[in-house]
Amino acid sequence: MTIKPRYTLFKLTGLLCCTSLISLGSSVSHAAGFAIIEQSVSGLGNAYAGSAARAEDAGTIYFNPAGMTFLSGRQAIAGLYIIKPSAKFTNDGSNISPGSGDGGDAGTIGVIPNLYYVMDINKEIKFGLGINVPFGLATEYDKNWRGRYQAVNSEVSAININPSLAFKANDQWSFGLGVSLQYIEAELTNAVDFGTICLGLEQNNGGPLSNGTCTSIGLNPQASDGFSKIAGDDWGVGFNLGVIYSLSDATRIGLAYRSEVKQNLDGKADFTLPAAAQSIFSTAFADTGVSAKIDLPDTTALSAYHQLNDRWALLADITWTGWSSFKELKIEFDNPAKSPSVEEENWDDSTRYSLAVNFMPNAQWIYRAGLAFDETPIPNDEMRTARIPGSDRTWLAFGAGYAPTKNFQVDIAYVHILVDDVKINRAGATGDILRGSYESSVDILGAQARWVF
Repeated sequence: MTIKPRYTLFKLTGLLCCTSLISLGSSVSHAAGFAIIEQSVSGLGNAYAGSAARAEDAGTIYFNPAGMTFLSGRQAIAGLYIIKPSAKFTNDGSNISPGSGDGGDAGTIGVIPNLYYVMDINKEIKFGLGINVPFGLATEYDKNWRGRYQAVNSEVSAININPSLAFKANDQWSFGLGVSLQYIEAELTNAVDFGTICLGLEQNNGGPLSNGTCTSIGLNPQASDGFSKIAGDDWGVGFNLGVIYSLSDATRIGLAYRSEVKQNLDGKADFTLPAAAQSIFSTAFADTGVSAKIDLPDTTALSAYHQLNDRWALLADITWTGWSSFKELKIEFDNPAKSPSVEEENWDDSTRYSLAVNFMPNAQWIYRAGLAFDETPIPNDEMRTARIPGSDRTWLAFGAGYAPTKNFQVDIAYVHILVDDVKINRAGATGDILRGSYESSVDILGAQARWVF
């Protein structure tokens, strides 16, 4: 498979929906791993508590398609999220030359949109279409920073097109299912330490090298850097299922499952070599095609929604994510002279817990608040990487909705994420060790418009 054109989210959703959206600039991981849970602004105000049971609007297509049976008529939603992350590294014993220091703030501001549409097929069956971004990552360091051999720029984004159906069996049971057509693209860059690579070959008497050759031609460890840029993309297919059981008009429980999506990326590797390395490494580091496999994880969510009275509602959620499918990042090169690049990840499955409350003083206004704890799947300091320096995080969420008419509502929400400080002790391919700590935080602001017609 040849590499496909690099679509921005603006181009793809414009093509599919004839709707202009701001393109994705994804942020340093603000949900577990590199998942993006920001799929509904009304849910954002609740820290996504009750996500598989609340069925408040068309955003339920993503969280539990069975929730469409609780919506009346046709409904459309357009949402937008501004995400401002911060991730700052502090060195503590790395064996990499300082370069330009600790890399600056690796977080990049992101803008993420989503669209949802629901309509009746008949009294019992609903059809819905969602377009969103379920996975994304962007970290960017100074090009000559201390950890440059492990990461400089990392960008991953996945666009999910999710047609869905829902069926109301009776007053208690609703069922839903959908298909996920998922496009992913990735770009990873880092410096290459040709001085250390050359020295290793020299010490092993590899090729034409003998003792002193590397130094004599100007290739010195951590002082003769090249650069690597690897990019690829692919389409994958998955599915999602959901069920909602209504204990009464005031209480319902939802269970939703979103499948793993296997992606087989094809693309290209571009290498920039220092002049002194050209004669030795021009064959092994020639530009070439690449391929990589990644299994995007499955999720299972169990949620509850309870209407206490006309004004107050309580919501709760437990979501499990199967990150243990992410064992390694292996990149294979078409060039037979270039060995595969393998980075061990060995992530664990993770769980997210959330609680929330809604207050509805009248028919026009709803106020939301939520709290969530999101476990990191990264098992230890040695498995943590500069590309994804994730850790446990706590969500503090607030939101409000205002409906000036029966057919239109605006929702806004704000979240501050407290990210635990963590350490990193990561060994690179050329013996470099990045050792230190990360201090991180995330702020999210979301707004959406909802039309019923």
